[in-house]
Amino acid sequence: MDTAMRLLTTDSPSGYTEEVARVVEGIAHELGYCVSRNNKGNITIDVPGRESGKTVGLCAHVDTLGLMVRSITGDGQLMLTRIGGPILPTLDGEYCKIYTRDGRSYSGTVLSLSPAAHVFDDAATRARDEQNLAVRIDEVVRSREDVEALGIRAGDFVCFDPKTVVTDSGFLKSRFIDDKGSAACMLTLLKLLRDQGLRPKCDTKLIFSVHEEVGHGGATLPRDLSELLIVDMGCVGLDLSCTEYQVSICAKDGNGPYDYEMTSRLIELSRANGVDFAVDIYPHYGSDAGVAWHAGLDVRAALIGPGVHASHGMERTHWEGMKNTIQLAALYLECE
Repeated sequence: MDTAMRLLTTDSPSGYTEEVARVVEGIAHELGYCVSRNNKGNITIDVPGRESGKTVGLCAHVDTLGLMVRSITGDGQLMLTRIGGPILPTLDGEYCKIYTRDGRSYSGTVLSLSPAAHVFDDAATRARDEQNLAVRIDEVVRSREDVEALGIRAGDFVCFDPKTVVTDSGFLKSRFIDDKGSAACMLTLLKLLRDQGLRPKCDTKLIFSVHEEVGHGGATLPRDLSELLIVDMGCVGLDLSCTEYQVSICAKDGNGPYDYEMTSRLIELSRANGVDFAVDIYPHYGSDAGVAWHAGLDVRAALIGPGVHASHGMERTHWEGMKNTIQLAALYLECE
C-alpha cells in the first residue's frame, strides 16, 4: 500500500511520465536490480533466473488517464481534451494541477460551464463533456492574455487529483488504480524476492509501460520474450464474477482470447495453491498484449490483476485482491 501511495500520488498521464518513471527506477535501484529504459520510455527491470534459455516478462503500466489544455477562453478558463478514456462526468468538481512547458504549475478545478445552481437553469442537466467542461484556474485572471502571462498554453497537461485513500478495512480507493495498483503489486513482488532470497525459474523482465492508456504502450516490448504476463486491473460488474478481493484471470478481452495454455496454467496454479481467483471476459478492454501482437511480437500472453470497481472513474480495490495477484504472479514465476 505504501508503494501504491507513492505511485498514485505522482501525476503521470500518458505523455507526461518522467517523474513516475524515476519513482519506479528508484525503488528498483534501492532493491539492487538493474534498470533500463527504451526510447519511448518503457522501464525494464532485469531479474536473473535460476535457469537460462527462456525469458518471460511481466508487464504493468504506470501511465494514467488525464487531460490537456485545448484552448483558452476569452474570460480565462481552460478548455480541455481527454488523454485516454476518463469518464468525463465524474470530473465535474475535481481539483487539478496545470503543468506548463517551462516547469511551472498551477492549481484549479474542473467545472461545468454551467457551474452554479443559483445562476444557470441547466446547472444540473448540461452535458459533462469536452465541449462543456473547463478548468477554473486559482489565479487572478480575467482574460486569455492574463492566462498566457502565467505561461499556460494549449498542449499543457492537466492532472486531476487521484484522492488516494487506504481505509482501515483494507480498501485502496483512488483514481488510477488502473494500473498503478498492479504496478505496486509487481514492485512488492520484487521486494519479496530480494528480502527472502528468492529467484524466478526463468530470466524475467519486469516491464512498466508508459503509453498503455493511449493504445501503444506494448508496441515496443522486448523481442526476446517467450511468454508475457500482463498485470493489469481486473473488471468488476455486470455478469462478471470477479470481486475486489480476488485476482482476476482474463480469458478474453476486446482483442480476442489470451493464450489457452498460459491461462489454463494460471487457473490450475490458483486452484492448487489456494489463491482466491475468478475467470472472466472483459467486453470493453484492451491491454499491452494486444498492442504487442498487432506490432508483430511473437509471444504468448495471458492477463491477471486485482479486481477493480468503477474503472476509469473513482476506482477501488482491496488488499486481498492485491495479495492474491502477488501470490499468483510469484507462482507463475516459480520463485524459489
